Amino acid sequence: MFILLPPYVAYVSMGADMNQVLKAFKEAEAYDGPSLVIAYAPCINQGIRKGMGFTMEEAKLAVQTGYWPLYRFNPLLAEEGKNPFILDSKEPDGNMEEFLFGENRFAQLDKIAPEVAKELRAEIVSDYVKRYKHLKWLAKGNTEEETSTPTATTADTTKATQA
Repeated sequence: MFILLPPYVAYVSMGADMNQVLKAFKEAEAYDGPSLVIAYAPCINQGIRKGMGFTMEEAKLAVQTGYWPLYRFNPLLAEEGKNPFILDSKEPDGNMEEFLFGENRFAQLDKIAPEVAKELRAEIVSDYVKRYKHLKWLAKGNTEEETSTPTATTADTTKATQA
């Protein structure tokens, strides 16, 4: 009989938390099912304005601002009666715009169409605030069946865009 196991999944960033990366790789290797570890790795095509020598700092900034959350989903924890979802990153610091302007892929639109860029940045910030709230909600042990997912409030998105 074939048993389909849920995958082990981790979002990691070496620039933000090397220990979390190592923990994720160890857990993924120990898991007897499929494992997927997705790492934030800035590349030249992103156009890091500080230069490619600062990719570790850029990766750390991506996590601090909430652009790239760190988490692990380990199905083995569910077998132990624990929540399999672990949110490893802290609350975003509200400096998403600093991160976005630090990469040409986001900053170029501001030169071409500033008003459109401003609207899109606000939308990105709002979406990422909502995503973090959802991840935090999952980390508390909530499931989709139990209650509805929390949403970002106007105060949340205003705080994030003003920082």
